[in-house]
Amino acid sequence: MTEALPPPPKKDPQRRTVGPTRPPEARSRAALGLTVAAAEGRFELQRCNACGAWQYPPRDACARCLSPDLSWDPLSGAGQVLAETKVRTSPKLFFRERVPWRMGTVRLDALGGAPVVLAHLHGEVARHGRVRLELRLDRAGQGVMVALPEAPGPNWKDDPLMRDLSASPKHRRVLMTDARAETAPALAEALFEAGAALVFAGEAETWRSWPGRARLEALGVEILPLDVTDTASVKKLAGEIGGKVDILVNNGGFMRPGGVLDRSDTGFARDEMDVNCLGLMRLAQAFGPGMCGRTADGVNSAAAWVNIFSVGSLATLPGYGAFAASQAAARAVSLSMRGEVRSAGLRVMNVYTGPTDTSWFQPVPPPKVTATALARAVVDGLERGLEDVWCGDVARDMAERFRRDPKVLERELTMGEEGP
Repeated sequence: MTEALPPPPKKDPQRRTVGPTRPPEARSRAALGLTVAAAEGRFELQRCNACGAWQYPPRDACARCLSPDLSWDPLSGAGQVLAETKVRTSPKLFFRERVPWRMGTVRLDALGGAPVVLAHLHGEVARHGRVRLELRLDRAGQGVMVALPEAPGPNWKDDPLMRDLSASPKHRRVLMTDARAETAPALAEALFEAGAALVFAGEAETWRSWPGRARLEALGVEILPLDVTDTASVKKLAGEIGGKVDILVNNGGFMRPGGVLDRSDTGFARDEMDVNCLGLMRLAQAFGPGMCGRTADGVNSAAAWVNIFSVGSLATLPGYGAFAASQAAARAVSLSMRGEVRSAGLRVMNVYTGPTDTSWFQPVPPPKVTATALARAVVDGLERGLEDVWCGDVARDMAERFRRDPKVLERELTMGEEGP
């Protein structure tokens, strides 16, 4: 059984902060399919469309019939450990710092020729035991197999392997960038329930009162001045608490209904771009370097950066065109940032939501995403180490349609009604 992870001791400021390391990163184009599935929490392997044989490791042609017609298909991940070993030394610094490292071969239960895969073994997996396989992202941002026990113990998430393959909030300190967001209280509650040691929340216009402040303070949230449109404000807060932030949740945003022709000027569009896109850049420039330097700093190491976006960043929602433009720009910034911080092992998780159950989306018909559902999605994504989370029926539907054909989705969303 995995022992519960104890809170970290107070850090000695005179001791060196351990520098980040990462496992081998190079992958073939075919093997990147594992990474794509792991980024969204799916378990998929290649399957030959000609003869039906499952493939492992990923390849460009079927190992049985040599057909190049391979697709990535989901399967259950249930299997049994055939053999195991422990890596006790390695030329790679990442593994040398973590030995002994348990590995094993697992035979899947799949029909059509069950493949045998190589996987990291959780500490609770018994010898020759039954397991369930998951795809996870490692510190290099690449997909790897991890074998979990079929009936895990209560503290299975505290296993050192799972801490490396996730960004669990447990014993970590979190900064929410917008305390005034209608979803902030639910998000703070979910983070504390997941074991967060401390939750900060940024507050713009501290002179202006608002009803949700007392609720956040009652939860134990520490509210600090932060205006993401003011570079000096962002840098000041980073100088004060940047060395303590382990997870940053960019939950702020500015939105007003209206497309391009609906508005008489660019005032609101400029505000949307300043908060949603340039605000993200200011935060990244102020907090990003410090977080990248602390990704190997023990139990409460810096782990993840979370951006909450509208699914309109993929395809414009009717009546919210200017807002969608700012979201698309912010998403581009996030993807660039993900590439820049990957070498340090810092995860960038984008959470895409459909219309939320907030005042500015009141005219939009249901289904809508509640604050509780959004908070649950954020915490679940962190605990599973995901990169892309689709929250709500609208977001999941649009993501699937976008993968299938972006042009069709564009037309479906922007088609007018029949004429007279």
